[in-house]
Amino acid sequence: MATESVRGMSPADLVALLSEQSGDTLKDLLQLILEHATQAQFDEQIGASPFERSAQRRGWRNGSRERRFDTRLGSLDMAIPRPREGGFTPSFLEHRKRSERALVSAVLEAVINGVSNRKVERLLSELGVRSMSKSQVSVLCKELDEKAAAFRQRRLTGAYPYLMLDALYEKVRIDGKVISQAVVIAYAVNEQGIREVIGVDVVETESRESWTEFLRGLVGRELRGVKLVVSDAHSGLKSAIAAVLTGAAWQRCRVHLFRNVLAHVSHSRKAEIAAAMRGCFEQPDAAAAKATAQIIVARYRKACTKAMEIFESGIDDALSFMGFPGEHHVKLWSTNPIEHLNREIRRRTRSVGIFPNRESALRLITMILIEQMEDWATERRYVSEESMQRLRTTPTTV
Repeated sequence: MATESVRGMSPADLVALLSEQSGDTLKDLLQLILEHATQAQFDEQIGASPFERSAQRRGWRNGSRERRFDTRLGSLDMAIPRPREGGFTPSFLEHRKRSERALVSAVLEAVINGVSNRKVERLLSELGVRSMSKSQVSVLCKELDEKAAAFRQRRLTGAYPYLMLDALYEKVRIDGKVISQAVVIAYAVNEQGIREVIGVDVVETESRESWTEFLRGLVGRELRGVKLVVSDAHSGLKSAIAAVLTGAAWQRCRVHLFRNVLAHVSHSRKAEIAAAMRGCFEQPDAAAAKATAQIIVARYRKACTKAMEIFESGIDDALSFMGFPGEHHVKLWSTNPIEHLNREIRRRTRSVGIFPNRESALRLITMILIEQMEDWATERRYVSEESMQRLRTTPTTV
């Protein structure tokens, strides 16, 4: 950097210029200039240089405080002078607050995206930040915890005619052992046709008790107006739905039904029977769909006895969606919307592998869901508000 190019520049201008440079060779020079800039600004604030007698003096020195300044050239240890009264912050640190917030945001973003604390530390090191301990990262995570807790505990306003429930499993370290924990998620469509994630929790297993407590928590946050609940046929979940969401219809996810049926079909006939079952859902009404189902059962009963028993016992529940507006059908006949969320969660949690505790799993997964909600806010309505108005003529439940 030529001397002529910086001659006449103010300390602040020099700081701005040097902060745009790169390379370790500038680190010492940057610190020297920052120290001189700091001293000049402090002298100006109190109206006198060290040991100077001045009629313009407005204060006195009172030692200094240590301040680490993280820059793109590395971490600098700065001695910031202190006045006896009031406070003093160099202008470059005031300006740097924006970039410090950006640095914090980067750390939080890394945590949200499933980057482990060790990887975060390595990332910061590559950015020139000397160190950030696990405890410091954990302190930063408190900001996420507050936002996540507010999301999970928020009051539910208005009615939610459609509710979808599902779970996925993540590995969590508990009392020194790695244990699979169930992440239960409630996804809903409100009366304006907008989709939301209205609940998430991490529980030991998908028992009747855990699902019941989860659903009661939703009702406690004023969940109301549920007309149809879509889920798989997990016995504990079904019992909880019947106990808590009294009066709501239950829709068995057709994707789960198909999987259960095809698990008992030979590989050579899977495609044929899958196509036949899909035909039921293409019928104009429930009566036609059930008639088609009877034909399928009669055709394949001898060759696939167990599969047809499962299909016959589950088809009525898998057709519950047909009692609702036609344009909603493809949105209701399965839990595919939650399956999409599950895939995104697994993609983001894969880099973590094993969560150190339940709280860290809940924090990350909640933030992923908040991020998804923000994306939905920019999209068109999941179903039209006009079609949702037709549901209002049906007595509300829950």
